Amino acid sequence: MKEQYMADILGKVKTIALVGASEKTHRPSYKVMKYLLDQGYNVIPVSPKLAGQTLLNQPVVSQLSDIQQPVDMVDVFRNAEAVYGVAQEAIAIGAKVLWLQQGVINEEAKVLAENAGLDVVMDRCPKIEIPRLGLEK
Repeated sequence: MKEQYMADILGKVKTIALVGASEKTHRPSYKVMKYLLDQGYNVIPVSPKLAGQTLLNQPVVSQLSDIQQPVDMVDVFRNAEAVYGVAQEAIAIGAKVLWLQQGVINEEAKVLAENAGLDVVMDRCPKIEIPRLGLEK
């Protein structure tokens, strides 16, 4: 993964839908969401289990199609098998970036998203990449 590619993405993204959000403070999705909020991103947690609740003072939606505003990036904390469906949803809502967290790799979803014009990052974590790329605020 080219560093400039990731830096460009992270520099232009404003609104992030975080799929697989968890209320459990020890979970990576919780820690990454908190970090992204602290970095000034608008983060929308997506979790059918938590829909209607708030997480880190942000209202939780059940699915991507429930989001009532443009989404720049979909950050995915789901297993690789679930990613193709998330990629389809990301395309449907007009997201610009599909970001798959560390350990999440799905080549079919990558091709689908890229063919629809989305930038794709796989097997990386923005909480690690932002400071590594010198983008921390």
